[in-house]
Amino acid sequence: MMFPPATRGHYPMLLALSLLGLYVSYGYPAEDEDYYMQELLTREHYHRVPSAEEITASSAEGQGSHNRESPSRKVPRSRAENGKQPAKVGTEAKAGVRNGNKKAEKNKKGSLKVPSNSNEAETQIKSLREECPPMGLETLKIDDFQLHASTMRRYGLGAHRGRLNIQAGLYEDDFYDGGWCAGRNDPLQWFEVDARRLTKFTGVITQGRSSLWSSDWVTSYRVLFSNDSHTWVMLRNGSKELIFPGNKEKEIPVLNLFTQPVVARYIRVNPRSWYNSGSICMRVEVLGCPMPDPNNYYRRRNEVTTTDNLDFKHHSYKEMRQLMKVVNEFCPNITRIYNIGKSYNGQKLYAVEISDNPGEHELGEPEFRYMAGSHGNEVLGRELLLLLMQFMCQEYLSGNPRIRHLVDETRIHLLPSVNPDGYDKAFEVGSELGGWSLGRWSQDGLDIHHNFPDLNTILWEAEARKWVPRKIFNHHVPIPEWYQSKNATVAVETRALIAWMEKIPFVLGGNLQGGELVVTFPYDRSRLVGVTRQVTPTPDDHVFRWLAFSYASTHRLMTDASRRVCHTEDFAKEDGTINGASWHTAPGSMNDFSYLHTNCFELSMYVGCDKFPHESELPEEWENNRESLLVFMEQVHRGIKGVVRDFQGRGIANAIISVEGISHDIRTAADGDYWRLLNPGEYRVTVRAEGYNPSSKEIMEKFGKQPINMPNRRLQMRPI
Repeated sequence: MMFPPATRGHYPMLLALSLLGLYVSYGYPAEDEDYYMQELLTREHYHRVPSAEEITASSAEGQGSHNRESPSRKVPRSRAENGKQPAKVGTEAKAGVRNGNKKAEKNKKGSLKVPSNSNEAETQIKSLREECPPMGLETLKIDDFQLHASTMRRYGLGAHRGRLNIQAGLYEDDFYDGGWCAGRNDPLQWFEVDARRLTKFTGVITQGRSSLWSSDWVTSYRVLFSNDSHTWVMLRNGSKELIFPGNKEKEIPVLNLFTQPVVARYIRVNPRSWYNSGSICMRVEVLGCPMPDPNNYYRRRNEVTTTDNLDFKHHSYKEMRQLMKVVNEFCPNITRIYNIGKSYNGQKLYAVEISDNPGEHELGEPEFRYMAGSHGNEVLGRELLLLLMQFMCQEYLSGNPRIRHLVDETRIHLLPSVNPDGYDKAFEVGSELGGWSLGRWSQDGLDIHHNFPDLNTILWEAEARKWVPRKIFNHHVPIPEWYQSKNATVAVETRALIAWMEKIPFVLGGNLQGGELVVTFPYDRSRLVGVTRQVTPTPDDHVFRWLAFSYASTHRLMTDASRRVCHTEDFAKEDGTINGASWHTAPGSMNDFSYLHTNCFELSMYVGCDKFPHESELPEEWENNRESLLVFMEQVHRGIKGVVRDFQGRGIANAIISVEGISHDIRTAADGDYWRLLNPGEYRVTVRAEGYNPSSKEIMEKFGKQPINMPNRRLQMRPI
């Protein structure tokens, strides 16, 4: 974890099916060998992984197999120091998927144990397969100009749309559809990826077309390779061409690992059969390791690296809990581990508090929260919060003044896994094979993020009948009785969250989600019934827009106008932010509930196009989001704050803080302290409490456009 850095895995250069060897064996003339073929000639020798037939034959002849160094994975040093061995190929998952294959045993001389039958040979072959990470079709590291196809049905179904897990959305159109679809249905069609450099290819993952109206997928395909995009070599098993099984439906990804890695620049997928009632349509990810080539013109530009010494890996529930313990052991004076309840399957919902006085609410100190994983398959947010707690502990210990000020002046709560049951489902199959929705819902099938009571309708109906504020307040809208009954369709995780939100006087919060690059803010539900998209602002719309922009503008990609859209929406045109209801209306959202039932302003951060990025992507994703995570936390101090007391100096709880011109009030906490998020400006603030005369203050803007800050401002009230 933390503290000792994770060591980088070393991948030995292995070439089991060399294109050079294929060219020679098939009699291609030397003049066809281009620059990349010459590169192969000058590189170090690659050992070939034997086929199953060769291993079996070797067994019959009593001969041993080739020696091969097992590539190590990137494992935190702290684990190795604890006596645990680094994970090895065969004990980890395919492209992030766990499997049960064990590493081949070695004899005393170091050679591979010779299998006694073909089944054992197949097992050994699987253990020998070196697995490379995804090249980045889903994460957009592979740009549109690197994707080509034989034909396309229309532009919206072109090769640039043939990315794993890309979504078509509700409105399929000529620009943003859900996959690549060939213009004709015949065996001559192909989908091509140009790696722009020599790459060791180890596998392909496929899906069908994302569509609400069509059913299209490929049921089998061949794979071909080239170094010049003109001369192609088919992947074979001996003299037979390899036909890989494709998909049986359109959403579940299917992984095919090559028996032997192949080094080339280009890779093609050639569909051979497809769903009888559909067409040739695919979404694809390719597994590949770029070969060392610092002089290559197409070397990845703007490559992001991190210097932070953190545990960049996907954590199981047990590992997450252990990491929290390690953070607490390193920083016992500023951290505390607690749980807010349990999941449907009985797993505790752990949170980490970071504060200079953990376990206590300090008078005048605002409370902030980050949570992630309400959708269990949106894993990036979970790992970002685990990285954040490590980072803050490290930086606090090293004396970073920014982090020390944040910790000393704020009580921070990090809840990384709201839906651990759903996460377990996604984690079991791995980063690329869960599709778009496996693990999204709670164990009992509920969407936790949209499982809160619909308080919008209650407030809007009261406003229409002019019951506000006579019968109902414009804030702290009560939860309906039916929702609190035991028979209500409410997830146990949602009930735990509500109790947590009511117990602690949170001021600002963010929930991290995935699958897009945008920050959304309330309201999430449109006022007009039946309207799927409608801008529906809150009375604090100007504040919410600033809060959203504070995160998006400091993210490395959200406001980059040159970046490719994740799916169908170009949010960069809107500065990386959007009103939730104008994107898609959703009643009962966590954000709307937090705003209407508590003092807390809650926003949703969609932190990456890929919901479950490969482990190798985590350092870059951390760099993308680190500054945003810190800047957004700092916004909890924006606005006015103070304490409401009576003339005996006692704090008045539940007093109403009103700002003239904003029809949304907040209330004081148990000790009379309050925090009202506001943008710079001039305001008239009024305080009301039952049994006391109202008290007002004029808040004047000072220091130009600097945020208003009223530390420990007392508003004294006389009893009636």
